Amino acid sequence: MITAAQNTKPGANELGVLMRHWRDMRGKSQFDLSLDTDVSQRHISFIESGRSIPSRQTLMDIAQAMDIPLRDRNTLLLAAGYAPLYPEGAWNALEMHSVTKALERMLRQHEPFPAVVLDRHWNVLLTNEAAPRFFNCFIDLSARKTPRNMLHLLFDPEGMRPFIANWEDVAKGLFERVYRESVGRVIDEKTKELLAALLEYPDVKTEWKVPAILSTIPVTPLSFVKDGQVLNYFSMVTTVGIPQTIAAQELRIDSIFPLDDATEMYHLEMLANMAA
Repeated sequence: MITAAQNTKPGANELGVLMRHWRDMRGKSQFDLSLDTDVSQRHISFIESGRSIPSRQTLMDIAQAMDIPLRDRNTLLLAAGYAPLYPEGAWNALEMHSVTKALERMLRQHEPFPAVVLDRHWNVLLTNEAAPRFFNCFIDLSARKTPRNMLHLLFDPEGMRPFIANWEDVAKGLFERVYRESVGRVIDEKTKELLAALLEYPDVKTEWKVPAILSTIPVTPLSFVKDGQVLNYFSMVTTVGIPQTIAAQELRIDSIFPLDDATEMYHLEMLANMAA
């Protein structure tokens, strides 16, 4: 008779540590996870203690129940002795062709307002024509090294920050967005480094990372000042539905819209003057 202890494979302890980490992060007890997955609490306990290795399907069922990002599901699979399941190719790899074509189509359709495609660390991968034209109304965008990072662009005193009328409110909101929009609500090491770098800018306060009190207005405007005129915008974020590759899950489109008619009219005039 083979006992659970005899069924232990290399990596079991690592797998158990990862399982407990994700369960703690999601605020689930072993009993909660058992109810969510139809996996016995005893089996979950054995996995976490390193006494048992789940089947590949059971492990993925558990990962799904805890909303673990695809990149981290691969890590779980490796820890359990299985091959990774989700491709880790580049965002513009051949297998992503249909997705990138859709992204390009969405960017074009958002003209004449700015839209950008970002990776999980807010680096700009693609833009429509309006995005650089808009930012060049305020700064020389070509002077900033690529890949350009949207958060650094907005926080940097040599970037867009001097032109943001409500910069403190925007900065607080952006900190909240980093946590809210992180893939699987996971702040990885590079994201922690990015947040630390933002805190190094002048007059950025650590407490801004704490979620703000709810406001009575539907959105916090992103208000830019150009030649004494205040332009009010808001953004909408689009992600890929039911992604099956890591790159697809980590992409998002940030589309900027005018918040009022006056902003829309001035925006069109401003970009027309840039083209003239």
